[in-house]
Amino acid sequence: MLAAGISMALVFKDSHIHALEENMGREINLLENTFPFEPLDGNPGASEYYTAKAKELEELINSRVTFISLDGKVIGDSEAITSEMDNHLNREEIISATEDKVGSAIRYSETMREDMLYVARKVSVSDQGYDGYIRLSMSLAIASEGLNRGWLLMIGGLVVLFLAATLLSYRMAKGLTKPLEHITRVANKISKFDYDARVGFSRKDEIGQLGEAINGMADSLQQQLKRIRDNESLMQSVLTNITGGIVMVDSDGQIALINREAERILRMKENLLLGKPYHVLKRNFEFTKFMEEGMEHKVRVHEERNVYDPENKILHFDGVPMFENDGSYRGMLFLLHDVTSIRRLEVMRSEFVANVSHELKTPIAAVKGFAETLLAGGVKDEETARSFLQIIYDEGDRLNRLIGDILELSKIESKRAPLEYAPIQLKELFDSIFEVLQSAADKKSIVLHHGIPEHMFIEGDEDRLRQIFMNLLSNAINYTPDGGRVKVETQIKHEGSEEEKIKFIISDTGIGIPKKDLPRIFERFYRVDKARSRNSGGTGLGLSIVKHLVELHHGTITVESKVGEGSSFILELPFMHNLE
Repeated sequence: MLAAGISMALVFKDSHIHALEENMGREINLLENTFPFEPLDGNPGASEYYTAKAKELEELINSRVTFISLDGKVIGDSEAITSEMDNHLNREEIISATEDKVGSAIRYSETMREDMLYVARKVSVSDQGYDGYIRLSMSLAIASEGLNRGWLLMIGGLVVLFLAATLLSYRMAKGLTKPLEHITRVANKISKFDYDARVGFSRKDEIGQLGEAINGMADSLQQQLKRIRDNESLMQSVLTNITGGIVMVDSDGQIALINREAERILRMKENLLLGKPYHVLKRNFEFTKFMEEGMEHKVRVHEERNVYDPENKILHFDGVPMFENDGSYRGMLFLLHDVTSIRRLEVMRSEFVANVSHELKTPIAAVKGFAETLLAGGVKDEETARSFLQIIYDEGDRLNRLIGDILELSKIESKRAPLEYAPIQLKELFDSIFEVLQSAADKKSIVLHHGIPEHMFIEGDEDRLRQIFMNLLSNAINYTPDGGRVKVETQIKHEGSEEEKIKFIISDTGIGIPKKDLPRIFERFYRVDKARSRNSGGTGLGLSIVKHLVELHHGTITVESKVGEGSSFILELPFMHNLE
């Protein structure tokens, strides 16, 4: 039916176009015998005349009319301006047109912007002085409309036929294939792990029994899968949240399991390790060596080693062999614990106790020694006795300040000293600090300077900020030789953004800090020059307190220094604080 419809459409189109050509040819013959021609040669108004007549004729015959001279020049057209039209001598319909034969062509018209049928014939009217061509053209839209109607009829017939065939086929296949197709779909879903799929019909025949068997199988698989998933989820949760790293190596030396903590400790990703030989961990030489020892002897092993990757870590390794009930070897399970912070805390605790004991012992020993001397009556001179008492007083004062700093540091570290934020004018703050420290600076002819503008504010705890800058400036004065300089500079960072910060640079022209001591100067009781620090009355806790107070303000502190040139302490504090 489709082939017949196409053939009919083509035949209809050809016959319709042929009929149009014959009709347009008869119209040209009629024009030749009835049209009032005017001479072309020596007639300047010929173009206007023939253009006007072409437009009159178009309204009568409903076709575009064109008059063309023998040399191909258009002298009149009903649709376009003749002066803008190309020479038509090489047009197909003009080439094939003669006095007794009609020339025709079908092509796309740039002027009309559609497919057109062109029919032309040579006309010679000697008594009226016209020798040229008359061409009629017509849009093929009419022929296309007829063809479209034919296509619609054909498609409509096909649709009706296909619908009838589909309905009949569906009615026939419904009772035979639908149950099997449904069972097949359910089986496919189950094979793709959709264990909720079920056969949804009930029959007494063999197909019904097959459906019940499929449903029973799905129920059993679903229960087993739920148990497997629950166990897997529980095991995965344990592996993910356990504080130690776990690496399991099978009997072939392949890595079979690794958890998130082990990835972090070994600094390698799971996808780069699973299924690979354990030798891929060669960058972790100490652990690889421990694994080799454990797998070679297949016994429980445990050890603590220092690892450098890239910083120094202390790792505790445990290895446990895995055996089946029948005694067959399955591999080794290795446990990793990063005990660096624990060991570091133990060392810090020991050092802190030792330092506190030492720092307390020195003033107590001095107080006790001078007091015993006075009590024994060994000092008769009043001036000497007074100096002993002054030493006892100074050492007691130092002891009091040391205990106060220890308590202060403990309070800060335990977060028992909440900050009270308020706007602070920085110029007023530093003016008051400089006023307190000016006398100590004058004794050493040290120049104190800051260039903080009037309008600069910061949000923070004023007492704690005063404590920070007082401590840093006091240190700068103490460690700056006579005639030196201590200054404070400020800069705004990320101005206008949510992360806007104020950068403080407290610099001096003091003795400086050796490069090897810079990483440790914020530690408790750490002193660069122990003798000078004790003579200056320092407790060794000032910079540690400063660092903790800066961090409570969500800031950072660093130090730059050159021996003999001076030091610069650089603080960055947020301009505003989120109080939520």
